[in-house]
This record gives sequence, C-alpha cells and structure tokens, in this order.
Amino acid sequence: MSTSPAKSPLTAILAASVAAIGASVCCVVPLVLVVLGISGAWIANLTALDAWRPWFSAAALACLGWASWSLYGPSSRCRADGECVDQSVLRHRRRWLWIATVVIVLLLLFPYYVPWLL
Repeated sequence: MSTSPAKSPLTAILAASVAAIGASVCCVVPLVLVVLGISGAWIANLTALDAWRPWFSAAALACLGWASWSLYGPSSRCRADGECVDQSVLRHRRRWLWIATVVIVLLLLFPYYVPWLL
C-alpha cells in the first residue's frame, strides 16, 4: 500500500477564500483601508459591489463544500488506483480546512456582526 497523498483541496480552499473576500469587499475592505490610514472618495465606490455579495457568498460556500467533499467524501482515503493517503496528512489537511472555514464564515458574516462592534 502506497502512502502518496491524494488530490489536495487547496484549489477549492483558495477559491473559497477569494470568493469570501469578494463577498465582503463592500464592507471589510473600506474598514481595513480606513484603519490603515488610506482614505479617499473612491472608497465609497466599493459599496456598489454589495449587489454581488450573494453570488460571491454562494461561490464561497460551494467551494467549501467541494473541499469538504474531497476530504471527507468516499474517495478521501484511497483513490481508484489503490493509492491511499497517510492518516497524518489527511488530519493535517482537515485541520486546515476547518481553520479556513472559520475565517471564511467570519468574512461572509461580517456585514451582520459589524454593527455590534461599532
């Protein structure tokens, strides 16, 4: 039995991260820019991207589902050609998936909990 790693969910996690950033660009990016001391009238234009937030959120959740399926689905341990993943590698990948999921969910929910922070 070989212990070479199966396909990595890295692509799905990165795509979910980019989609989550896209979903929160109307709210998080202006706040981060102001905190960093960058200002300008053009920052108000970022709120126009609020109409795209549901699409980016759906894409982020779909990519997280794809990554979860690749790590928890039936082919997560052994591939069709008989190669199996080392359990420590699989645990490490699952840990990173959960960390990425928490960060992405915090980004997606930012517009809803920011009024409680300000």
